[in-house]
Amino acid sequence: MLALLVSAVVAGKVAGMHSAQIMDVFISGMGQNSETALSYILLGTFAAAMAHTGLADVLAKRISLMIKNNKFILLLILTLLACASQNLIPVHIAFIPVIIPPLIGLMNKLKLDRRAVACALCFGLVTPYIVFPAGFGLIFQRLLADNMSANGLAVSVDDVWKSVWILGVGLFVGLLWSVFISYRKPREYENIPFREEKRRSLRFTGSHYITLFAAIATLGVQLLTKSLPLGALIGLTIIFGTRAINPEKMDTLINEGIGLMGYVAFVMLVAAGFAGVLKATGSIEVLVNGLIPFMMGSQLLAAALMLLIGLFITIGIGTSFGTIPILAVLFVPVFINLGFNPMQAIAVFAAAAALGDAGSPASGTTLGPTAGLDVDGQHQHIKDTCIPTFLHYNIALILFALLAVYIF
Repeated sequence: MLALLVSAVVAGKVAGMHSAQIMDVFISGMGQNSETALSYILLGTFAAAMAHTGLADVLAKRISLMIKNNKFILLLILTLLACASQNLIPVHIAFIPVIIPPLIGLMNKLKLDRRAVACALCFGLVTPYIVFPAGFGLIFQRLLADNMSANGLAVSVDDVWKSVWILGVGLFVGLLWSVFISYRKPREYENIPFREEKRRSLRFTGSHYITLFAAIATLGVQLLTKSLPLGALIGLTIIFGTRAINPEKMDTLINEGIGLMGYVAFVMLVAAGFAGVLKATGSIEVLVNGLIPFMMGSQLLAAALMLLIGLFITIGIGTSFGTIPILAVLFVPVFINLGFNPMQAIAVFAAAAALGDAGSPASGTTLGPTAGLDVDGQHQHIKDTCIPTFLHYNIALILFALLAVYIF
């Protein structure tokens, strides 16, 4: 977070902005991610409520019984849970600090390399919103279509999901490479106690069913109103209104929710302020215009340069959603001038926006897995989450986006 703050000030100073102007733009820019930050806080509270009902422990223990000491089945289950968190029950990364800690002991027993877990979670957090037009995916694809259309290249959400499947294939290849090749070997971890373990029954209780119903209601409200904070608020209202959890614990759960997701929320706010300063300097446009002469009329070369620009921007901002409006103004005219067809343009644009989400230290996609895997202090954010996810998914996105230009 401090790196983003300092970088914003340096960027503004280099561009000739006054200190007061830099901070005004920065604070104004933070508002762009205010809904996301509020969503994280409320979803963190929802996750804390799930933990208090014991549902997370029951699910974790049932997962333990299902895998039968097979670490690949565990990785598959975690990948599917991450996918569901984007489209089916859109809690994003809020489930990770709840589900992962109870499984740490099992991972240690299996000698499972936590870098593989980080890659599996990252795949599930990124691929669904790029590929499937539901939940966060609907938001991403609609944002993509609206911004491309607003800048002169008319496309619809239907055009988007029909064009980005190839990026999903690339991400799947990256997942397989990480799990079965890069991090297949056993890795030893110390069994460091990080919380008091409670013996719980594996049976579902009334409070568990109410919590599951609240999760479904959260999804339904989000889909109807397109408001994730409202959905989370309705879910919490159901949990407390039915007394699945004593309302007297409400303050405690809010504090725990902030503890789970508050830091991530503030990083996202600061990242939006940083993006606002970069946009205000005009330097991104200068960067793109400076590279246009090197494209030499080649679609493949132009795509490669635009992907690198997208990676460069998103790795610092940490949000693919926030990168789309910045890139649309710059890239769409290039697409039109070089004769990209809509499918080619969508694939390159979607990849350029998503590049860096995996691997960015400021992204929820990396902050979430670290929050769950580092509960015992044996998983480093940069070395064990950011670098592995960067290598396996960003390289795959670049290669398959270029392949899309070639075959579409």
